[in-house]
Amino acid sequence: MHESVQDYYGQQLTSNEDLQTSACCDQTPPDHLKPLLSQLHDDILARYYGCGLVAPAALEGARVLDLGCGAGRDVYLLSALVGETGEVVGVDMTDEQLEVARRYQDYHRQQFGFAESNVRFLHGYLEQLDELPLDAGYFDVVISNCVINLCTDKPAVLNSVKRLLKPGGEFYFSDVYADRRIPEHLKADPVLYGECLSGALYWNDFQNLGKACGFADPRLVESRRLEINNADIEAKLGNARFYSATYRLFNIDELEPACEDYGQAVIYQGSLDDHPNGFLLNEHHYIETGKVFPVCGNTWLMLERSRFREHFRFIGDFSTHYGIFPGCGLSIPFTDDTESGSEDGGCC
Repeated sequence: MHESVQDYYGQQLTSNEDLQTSACCDQTPPDHLKPLLSQLHDDILARYYGCGLVAPAALEGARVLDLGCGAGRDVYLLSALVGETGEVVGVDMTDEQLEVARRYQDYHRQQFGFAESNVRFLHGYLEQLDELPLDAGYFDVVISNCVINLCTDKPAVLNSVKRLLKPGGEFYFSDVYADRRIPEHLKADPVLYGECLSGALYWNDFQNLGKACGFADPRLVESRRLEINNADIEAKLGNARFYSATYRLFNIDELEPACEDYGQAVIYQGSLDDHPNGFLLNEHHYIETGKVFPVCGNTWLMLERSRFREHFRFIGDFSTHYGIFPGCGLSIPFTDDTESGSEDGGCC
């Protein structure tokens, strides 16, 4: 399957206009990212095949790893966001994509006014990250954009991400998920696989995989239904529905399997650039500036142990346990009628 994906993205696709479905097409970027995207070279933008936005807050000075970087659109966007004191490393297995990415390295250094480039690109397989010159515990953030579904050994990828992240670091990534398990015979179809569909995980299998690899509490940031817009492909897929979703997984060993209530709360100070009025941790946690926001123990740790710590005030500790956090329970993501969580504090 590696060879099939390399052929699809190296030979069959010359730009995102060659895609046969809308699966690898992301959303309209927020206003604060538009000026940076306008500085990227047109050749880089034309070869972009992402399904979401992977530019979380608080990246100044961060070390970021992009898994499946392709021609480098996200690498160069993040290059501007981390600044000259930060670093972005892109990994991809497709030579043609990496050639384009490297061709414009100095172009983007000049665009952002840097004395030296803060990016580098490595050729390699995401299932074999341990064979690349990447140090354990080195990265603040690992990102990926519509690539994990293409990997043939997804547990190996997540285990490597856990190893490469600093304590308190996060895996912030967008990918395609299905509302059911995809039949094995469809995974052998090179077009369905290359279009990021037949390799997509059933959402519950992903959540269980994340927990098995040490990410105890996966948090869904946002999701949207994908329209396939190709009658032949839709016929092959049957009743399966697909969603683009962005998750954040924190490398915090103390996280619990469920949202436990310790009587804690946080107050966001409005100090993150481009987020003066509130901070979105995940779909059920939009924390307004200055408001006392009750949280479960896991949410408290995600904010207190991560790069977000300086932007919050923390109330409480873990000395008294009050049971399960109100509203905690198994929820089904990606459904068309999913209700949003409470903005006054709520379970993930």
